[in-house]
Amino acid sequence: MPRLTIVTDAWHPQVNGVVRTIENTNRELAQMGVDVSMITPERYRSIPMPTYREIRLSLATYGQVRKALEDQNPDYLHIATEGPLGLMARAWALRNGKAFSTSYHTRFPEYVAARFPVPLSWLYAYVRWFHGRSGACMVATESLKKELAGKGLTNLRIWSRGIDTTQFHPQAQEAAPFDLPRPIFMTVGRVAVEKNLSAFLELDLPGSKVVVGDGPARADLQARYPDVHFTGVKFGKELADAYAQADVFVFPSKTDTFGNTILEALASGVPVAAFPVTGPIDIIPKHGMAGALDQDLRAACLNALDLSRTAARHLAESYSWRSASRQFYDNVIAAVQTRREKTCRTTARQPGKA
Repeated sequence: MPRLTIVTDAWHPQVNGVVRTIENTNRELAQMGVDVSMITPERYRSIPMPTYREIRLSLATYGQVRKALEDQNPDYLHIATEGPLGLMARAWALRNGKAFSTSYHTRFPEYVAARFPVPLSWLYAYVRWFHGRSGACMVATESLKKELAGKGLTNLRIWSRGIDTTQFHPQAQEAAPFDLPRPIFMTVGRVAVEKNLSAFLELDLPGSKVVVGDGPARADLQARYPDVHFTGVKFGKELADAYAQADVFVFPSKTDTFGNTILEALASGVPVAAFPVTGPIDIIPKHGMAGALDQDLRAACLNALDLSRTAARHLAESYSWRSASRQFYDNVIAAVQTRREKTCRTTARQPGKA
């Protein structure tokens, strides 16, 4: 049985797309016969990240991470995040001549720049440094692949996403869900500055606006938009039930690399309104009936009211975690092959070598 270790700084108790993606991928990999081990902040002491206490920064030492990797002795190593654990796993792999793959889950430079006065050019230099030595840097969409190639990354491979269409599915709609008048315009996710929620909340729309989720910006946004209904975080059936009551799912973010919540909404039979940016433009067909993309988010919201809940569901059904996880595993294997090819080329160039 092949052994795979995944190192991630994003893990429980965080609730986000990175965590859900890794969880779903691990489940599918286990069914494929892959032995998956994890190295996460749960193993070590950690501190809350400044300005975003929900995210824990690991205080593990290099020696602790090295021991965990040596104990697990993986055939394949995947580094999911650019944080402290990712940095130490990367250092261990390079020191020991081990192949590894990485993934670019979030717009790391934009997220950091939104909180700290660091130039984007410096942050993208870090991204090139971090991912440039991996055998495969995985990205979720073709548009993001093209964008990062323009930033100087050359080892990019696609790793798409899936959706559990049994958990998220269309349901009968109540006349006034959440005791609010229809139409219901809903967004789901972390309530944080990078999600651009104010672009949605300030819109003049009929009916009601609902925000499902929590995060560091919630108190401020609730104070600024008292007419908006904030439900807090929902999980499992409660979350699926909430999605199904929306008339339009609004995705105001311009910094996500995919948007798992878009798929959850579509699977629930809810048309999507979003800006035409990476993520939405890769999921929503330009001339389809499942979603509306527009630089004018209000226009997109109103147009989405007339779209097809059936078309939304059909689009979601084209995504599966099985195929996405196979894509991931193929990329992990390719990273090892890339390392071997580079080693062979280097050896062949050395004097006296065949």
